Amino acid sequence: MAKLIFMGTPEFALAPLQSLIKSGYKVIAVYTQPPRPKGRGHAETKSPVHEFAIENGIPVFTPLSLKSADQLNQFMRLDADLAIVAAYGLILPQAVLDSPKLGCINIHASLLPRWRGAAPIHRAVEAGDVETGITIMQMDAGLDTGSMLYTKKIPIADNETSQTLHDKMLNLVVEALLECLPDILASKIKAIPQPEGVTYAHKLKKTESTLDFYQDAAYIARKIRALSPWPGTTCELDGDLIKIIEAEFISDKLAYSSGTWIVKNNTQLLISCKIGAISIKMLQRPGSKPISCVDFLNGYRGSEITFRI
Repeated sequence: MAKLIFMGTPEFALAPLQSLIKSGYKVIAVYTQPPRPKGRGHAETKSPVHEFAIENGIPVFTPLSLKSADQLNQFMRLDADLAIVAAYGLILPQAVLDSPKLGCINIHASLLPRWRGAAPIHRAVEAGDVETGITIMQMDAGLDTGSMLYTKKIPIADNETSQTLHDKMLNLVVEALLECLPDILASKIKAIPQPEGVTYAHKLKKTESTLDFYQDAAYIARKIRALSPWPGTTCELDGDLIKIIEAEFISDKLAYSSGTWIVKNNTQLLISCKIGAISIKMLQRPGSKPISCVDFLNGYRGSEITFRI
């Protein structure tokens, strides 16, 4: 039976690891990010992959880097046939890539070469892509530049958030891996170089949260969905920083300057944008829980919402 090393960290990586164990594959070791401080108490918290490996008696390694001779020798001593990587969080040196007999494969959450990089699910939603998928590729020294072994597609719904798309992708990643892994282990799949058309899914930053209403409303609505749940999107109202939880694109041209908050029929809360508007469905004031637009308007006593139509 082939000896596999699995390398991954977040929930996205947990699903394929679970599927490997459930399907009877021999995972001889797991590599994952070290425990990190989390929550109000800053307690050291193991990654989802780490917790699962311990529960299933799989040896776990949590190096900060794989570049040292000691870490490389430890990896090589495992004598693996194949390493499977999914959102691990470390760059693999060439010596690590070359160590397993069949090399290292990566499970990437996009249809490469579109959305190479750290946040492919979020950037696909933000850009308004109509589909995305899973690419399983042979790893090389570049960032998601390896030749493709297998792809599987999924449509992106009009109201998709990054969280809902992520959850759908968990099933897709399991299906893709189990469908192609037997042929990869048998060397029956021919790797295909990635075509032209590279785009990069840059890492999410907290500084992206602020909404700019001088942009088109359709893009702003996508951005709100793309940055949900983290880092979220915010704007100011009456001196408060309001978090926009859910909003819809409205194509109607409004006769108000960009950034104007408008109450319609005492039930709709709109914000005028460069082109069109967004209709706020859920929002959150500082120190409060998320509430519906109607509840917000019923309790609002500020002075800045002055336009009512």
